[in-house]
Amino acid sequence: MGARNADARVRPGYPRPVTDTDLSWQRTGSGEPLLMLHGIGSTREDFAGLDDRLAEDFEVLSVDLPGHGQSAALSTRPTVGAIADLVESDLERLGVGRVHVLGNSLGGRLALELARRHRASSVVAIAPSGTGLPPERVYQALALSAGRVLLRRSRGLIEPLSRRRGGRTLLLSGLRARPARASRAEARAVQGGFAESTGFWSALWWSVLVDIPTGLDEIDCPVVLAQGTRDLLAGGQTPRYLLLVPGSRFKPLLRSGHAPHSDTPDVIVRLVHEAVRWSRRGPAAPLEAEAASA
Repeated sequence: MGARNADARVRPGYPRPVTDTDLSWQRTGSGEPLLMLHGIGSTREDFAGLDDRLAEDFEVLSVDLPGHGQSAALSTRPTVGAIADLVESDLERLGVGRVHVLGNSLGGRLALELARRHRASSVVAIAPSGTGLPPERVYQALALSAGRVLLRRSRGLIEPLSRRRGGRTLLLSGLRARPARASRAEARAVQGGFAESTGFWSALWWSVLVDIPTGLDEIDCPVVLAQGTRDLLAGGQTPRYLLLVPGSRFKPLLRSGHAPHSDTPDVIVRLVHEAVRWSRRGPAAPLEAEAASA
């Protein structure tokens, strides 16, 4: 699988170029490495509003998952394990060992898989997929499928809609509780995701709908689980990971949606810093009692 690393949409002069990888990466800032993993139907631009802030303290590694944005689709089944293999392989090529991870939805599930493989120093997983009951999975399949069909049919309108607050509300209303707060880049993430993702249907099936998390009791790093109180896609699935990941902590994100990066950016940045400090003290240490509220 070849990479397509030339990304004309990134901010000029800000990211450092990344080559010789299977996936398309953006590397910014300096410090301990922080890997950011988006969900299905999106791209690394989904974190655009957090990039600059996190790059002040970390070397931020943002990636387009297979078949999304500038990354080619996998030629094999895009299971969580197969995607994690590819991310791990690229991290090795980049000369990066263990990383702190911020992931959302499928990206949150991948973050937990990397932690199971002892590649994560800390994890903040927002609304990770994987614990849905059969009726919940059917609902997610219908919701994500509808998003794919609608945005693919109207993909020519995404760019002009992203320029206006009302347009961003239309594009992101199912993912964010306050979509008008999102930036133009964040709204454009659905272009390289839902609208133009290659292999979307196989990714939906193999990495989300039939995925069953196993072995998470092997995780040896701090894990913070978070979910928006207005998450219309994942319901109450996230707290179930408390039973699967020993010592994990749960933080509700008030007035936030499924992908809350622009709903409560201050809270998310704070959770990342808390998880990193927690990792330095050891996973048995208490998590700082800072309210996760907007």
